[in-house]
Amino acid sequence: MTTFRSYTLLALGLTLGLGLSSASIADRVEIPVGQQGAENAGDVPTNGMTQERVESRFGAPQERRAAVGDPPISSWVYEDYVVYFEHDKVLRTVLKHRPRAGAAPANDG
Repeated sequence: MTTFRSYTLLALGLTLGLGLSSASIADRVEIPVGQQGAENAGDVPTNGMTQERVESRFGAPQERRAAVGDPPISSWVYEDYVVYFEHDKVLRTVLKHRPRAGAAPANDG
C-alpha cells in the first residue's frame, strides 16, 4: 500500500511541477481595454453626438449599415473606425485594428 501511495504522490508532484513550469514559460501581455488603441484614437465621434453632427464634422462614411434590433442600432464605417448609433445618437466609436509597422506576427502554435 505504501508503494501505491508513493507513486500517487510522485505522479501528483510531477503533474503540478510540469504544469507550473510550462505556465511560467508563456509570455502574456495585458493592455487595459481603456488604453487599447489610445495612441491611434485621434479625433473620433464621441458618445451622444447626432448623426448630423458626425457627418458635418467627419464627412460622409464609406458605408452606412441599416439599423437592426430594438432599440435600433445602426453603424457607419469610416477608414479607421466604425461608429455605432442608437436611433440617431452615437453609442460607441470602435477603432479598427491596425498592426504596428515592424511588429512581430502572432505565433498561434
